[in-house]
Amino acid sequence: MSQSMQESTNEAQIKQLFTKAYGQPGPTPDQWKAIYANDVHFIDPTQERRGIDAYILAQNNLLQRCDDVFLEPHSIALNKNVAFIEWTMGLKIQGIEFIYPGATRMTFGTDRKIIEHRDYFDFVGPTFGPVPILGNFTRWLYKRFVA
Repeated sequence: MSQSMQESTNEAQIKQLFTKAYGQPGPTPDQWKAIYANDVHFIDPTQERRGIDAYILAQNNLLQRCDDVFLEPHSIALNKNVAFIEWTMGLKIQGIEFIYPGATRMTFGTDRKIIEHRDYFDFVGPTFGPVPILGNFTRWLYKRFVA
């Protein structure tokens, strides 16, 4: 790891970014803007956004659609201008808790702000698995594709 990476972005800072308990507020726009570049590129299984304002809107929309959200970090790996983090996200919606294990790859620009944030997780299984009827269909469909 380069000295500049250690000085400006470390494991503790990334862990803090990926930590939110149920009942706690999410980051403020100023907190997002302090660590994300103005032209950040955000991708996850459900959307793709460009720019800090679009990124903040995506995060706020998630928080507003859910009764509550938690995010718990696990393993973190830093290598030059890239960080990977494993995490677990929980969403409470209308009395049902949905749990998503996933990972994120973040790329840092020369100013050490995040210029790309890509989330990897299974959206379909955890979303539709707990839902009556749809859950059975989802599990059947997964079995058709996985031996």
